[in-house]
Amino acid sequence: MSSSRETTRSGSTGLIAAMDWGGTWIRTAAVDANGNICWQDRSPNPKDASQTQLVDTARAMLDLAIAQCGGDTPGVGIAVAGPVDAETGALFDPPNLRALDGVSLKTLWEGELGCPVYVGNDATLAALGEFHHGAGREAREQGAEPKTLVYMTVSTGIGGGVVDGGQMFVGAGGLAGEVGHMTIDYTDAAPPCLCGNSGCLEALASGTAIARIARERVAGPGGSGSSLAAKAASAITSETVFSAAGSGDSLAQEIIDGAVKALGVGLTNILHLYNPDLVVLGGGVTVGLEELGQMGKIRAMMDERAMSQHHKDFLLTSSRLGDSVGIIGAAAAVQQGLG
Repeated sequence: MSSSRETTRSGSTGLIAAMDWGGTWIRTAAVDANGNICWQDRSPNPKDASQTQLVDTARAMLDLAIAQCGGDTPGVGIAVAGPVDAETGALFDPPNLRALDGVSLKTLWEGELGCPVYVGNDATLAALGEFHHGAGREAREQGAEPKTLVYMTVSTGIGGGVVDGGQMFVGAGGLAGEVGHMTIDYTDAAPPCLCGNSGCLEALASGTAIARIARERVAGPGGSGSSLAAKAASAITSETVFSAAGSGDSLAQEIIDGAVKALGVGLTNILHLYNPDLVVLGGGVTVGLEELGQMGKIRAMMDERAMSQHHKDFLLTSSRLGDSVGIIGAAAAVQQGLG
């Protein structure tokens, strides 16, 4: 178990206990009203764990966070990687936490803790975090109150969330915002996606997709000339592709260019669906794109494809909250829920 203390607030009251539960790590934190993380810790999910083992590990981590809140918290916010029922907090077949299918952490813990428990999809809560404490707050400080914010995480997979008028848009069953599964390539050659469809944005532009495409290209005609060919297939990751592209490798640059084009098309679809005035990109792939100066290219594609001048009235930027966006968003959900 590793620990990080950013501020010492032992015994403070009013802090919110928040959790970001992903496929690999359970991370908990004590977060203040301004979105500052005052304490945080993380623990790996037990390998091949049962539902009970996973829940017990997460509860132990949550108890640590509550203790750092002075033993009392006005509410608990939980961001989970996977679909979540907006009303009951039940998880729907979470891809990386399948043992938790059907489990409602809200029902499980609310009575025991004696405080409200808010559970949401991690990308949706990330959007809320950015709205209140990240890029949205920065925009407000500059005199531009955002009306509709769309957050897209481009990492191992691609997900998203929408905040409209300060409220999360979750859809009838809490499943809205699955932007990674819009179809971009509908040809017979479209790559399969883990969701069961083919040609999804996630299958074309995620970190996983970039690595897969690189392995395929290196093994194909002309691939031997790339610096990536010197690596074992298992060692080719999105990070190595970005590094090679930054060093001038033409094959790696072509792969990144393909991902940029897919993102440009997908984000233009988002413009037409939600008409946002603030679009925020997060995740590890976004970091790589920024380092290679690709954000301007994405913006140019969106402007070129937008159906009207009014659709171009938006700001495209990167996350201000980094890896903490989900956990800060979980705390923001508590604040919003309590009014």
